[in-house]
Amino acid sequence: MQYLVINKIVDRVLILMLIMSTGGMLFVLNRNIASIVFFILLLFCLIFVGSSFKKIVVRPILLSFFSCLTLGIINYLFAASEQSLNKYGFHLLTLVISILVLLYFKNNRTNNQTVNGLYFVLKLILIHSIFNFFFFFFVKNNLSVVSSSYHEYDTFLNIFFYSSEKGIVSLFGVEFCRNQGFFWEPGVLQGFLNILFFLEAFIIKKNKIILLISALAILTTYSTTGLALLLIQILYYIRKEFKINFATFLVTIIAIPLYFILTLNMNEKIYGERESSFQKRLFDLTQPLFIAIENPLTGIGLDIEQFQNIRSEFYFSSSTLQNIQEKVGIQSKVVGTDKGSSNSIMFLFASMGFPTAIILLLMLFNQSLILNQKNLFIFIVVILVMSEPLLLRPFFFMLIVSGFFNYFKKITSYKEQII
Repeated sequence: MQYLVINKIVDRVLILMLIMSTGGMLFVLNRNIASIVFFILLLFCLIFVGSSFKKIVVRPILLSFFSCLTLGIINYLFAASEQSLNKYGFHLLTLVISILVLLYFKNNRTNNQTVNGLYFVLKLILIHSIFNFFFFFFVKNNLSVVSSSYHEYDTFLNIFFYSSEKGIVSLFGVEFCRNQGFFWEPGVLQGFLNILFFLEAFIIKKNKIILLISALAILTTYSTTGLALLLIQILYYIRKEFKINFATFLVTIIAIPLYFILTLNMNEKIYGERESSFQKRLFDLTQPLFIAIENPLTGIGLDIEQFQNIRSEFYFSSSTLQNIQEKVGIQSKVVGTDKGSSNSIMFLFASMGFPTAIILLLMLFNQSLILNQKNLFIFIVVILVMSEPLLLRPFFFMLIVSGFFNYFKKITSYKEQII
């Protein structure tokens, strides 16, 4: 099939919608409508834009869908607490969107074409984030308020978004608002910018200036996770290149101030003014794990409201955990919360139990989107979803589904060869 300009446009629109459905403000403010529009757009593209369905793709796609659906039904029926069918309907929509996106790209595009489309969209997000950061200094007195179910945001013409109340930081005497781009939180933006840095550094390798600009954009998020991931990538890049050229010079220059900024950021979060953020993440790392230990087989269910109710009344005490905290010099000071977990993986264990969570994580490690430097990519993704509640959102869940697809494709292909 010839790859025309219209095909590129369609691909990039679908990828943009996929990313926006994973923490983008378009979906945060208009979740139901935006999700339905995305679903209809996917169906339209599969029917009228894509090529005829290939059996080698459809079979593993269907097996992947029914595998995930079965795991979800088991969780709904046997979870430790009563679950809301509406909440599972939303997860079902996420599954369907992830499956349809995977079907479209596996059926109509090569893996390189898909990755190039992702790279293009992430560059657009990068460009917007740069404008978003600098425009704040000019429009900060002309912002209006928009709200979602859980948060309020400041916006300028619904193009630039800021969390002015809690996002203002001062670094080396310069006061700025943490950059969140098109997303509900700076941590989500840094995640996709780190993926862009990864693609440019290790996969695409076309424009070294993108490395510099994306690194600077990650700095503007002032996210501890983002800064740490960027530093790890830079060090790995320098080690891998192991030669002096313009690119290694650039990333080396970035690494030095980045280390000091990261150190300052971590000190603020562990011991300073922003300690509450670190304490919440530490609590989200430990408490859901103890909930999972008490409900090891099927967990407490995916209903986020039930999870919030249970964790608000769940207290744990572990001598092992206390000993570890004493040795590293960091103590957990949060004893309870009724909010959702920022750690997607720990939430997965608590909500679905160990067997299902392990299966889904194995499928994540088996993802078939990024094949080159796969281990580094998985490392980046795992750290991202351990710092933000993103694993069960379409972009990252599509990676899990692609792992199922990869597994079932090998099985079905092998059976056809035998026959």
